[in-house]
Amino acid sequence: MNEIINKKDIAIVAITKKGIEIAKRIHNALSESEIHVPEKFRDSDPSIIYFSDSVMNRIGPLFQGYTSLICIFSLGAVIRLISPHLKDKKNDPAVIVIDDAAKFVISTLSGHLGGANELALKVSGILNSVPVITTAADVNKTIAIDLLGKKYDWIIDNFENVTKVSAMMVNEERIGVYQDAGEKNWWNMDQLPKNVETVPMITGLLSDEYKGSIIITDKLVSNKSLTDKSVIYRPKSLYVGIGLHWNTSKETIQQGIIKVLEENKLCIKSIKAITSLDKGKHVVGLDEFCLENNLPLLLFSKTELDEIEVPNPSDIVGKYEGTSSVSEASSLAGSKGILIVPKQKFPPDLTVAISRVNDQ
Repeated sequence: MNEIINKKDIAIVAITKKGIEIAKRIHNALSESEIHVPEKFRDSDPSIIYFSDSVMNRIGPLFQGYTSLICIFSLGAVIRLISPHLKDKKNDPAVIVIDDAAKFVISTLSGHLGGANELALKVSGILNSVPVITTAADVNKTIAIDLLGKKYDWIIDNFENVTKVSAMMVNEERIGVYQDAGEKNWWNMDQLPKNVETVPMITGLLSDEYKGSIIITDKLVSNKSLTDKSVIYRPKSLYVGIGLHWNTSKETIQQGIIKVLEENKLCIKSIKAITSLDKGKHVVGLDEFCLENNLPLLLFSKTELDEIEVPNPSDIVGKYEGTSSVSEASSLAGSKGILIVPKQKFPPDLTVAISRVNDQ
């Protein structure tokens, strides 16, 4: 997780007159960008932010405060300026470098996860420049291990394996892929790289013929022989339905959800949303749980839930809530998929059910 919260989008840093003109061309095309220029170039342009300190002192706050940094000066200078602030590919912003004549747009840092490669291609199109991208997966037109689930908000469960499996990929060593949840169109599966193939059972990845593997699942993976050789992606495939009372605490909700996930060997990182009945006003414990865990809360009316067929309707729930199912019906309504964990009761005030979205 990034330490800086609510980062701004793109900072463009220019330190020459020509660089400022290039920066303006980029800014005109990318409205989410901001231009930062030394005070000595101040004029009446309201689109420019001027700074009086040195570029060395200015680059740190920009590096920390923006998701992307465009530097219009030499690559060597940029490397020296950003090097004291580097952390890792999960936290560092995208950095691209442009020469003073706008001939080249160089993806310099966080090419995949940070989006520098994508930004370099976009900016080179604006400037009619040559994009320079050196990440091996892009050069070799193969699968970028750290990027394949980004557009679907999949989470990498074991980031420590990304580098070694990425090396296997670009060196064309045999890699197996197993997937039982999440979107299926992350790659054209009919045109996988020649060193990659899918397996129908996760145990197939244990074969010595696969040097490494990619696992896409919402289930827990406990086999160390698998976890040591794999990058495990967690798709957002689970909808957790909650039935509760007005005074059910966030602690009770958390304990119940964790227990159900553990008993059914499901990963909490794969939760897409929490679902429940719209009671007409906020249920404090449910709101607090979702807020603290950064999970969306989907609420459905009694009428909507009544339309959902569930395996375990309850007359008692119907009497008090006006609909015979909350946890099962709401999870199904949210996922539009299948119920994989029928309602689990935690007397006196909580029920939990889990549905999985259909294959996509």
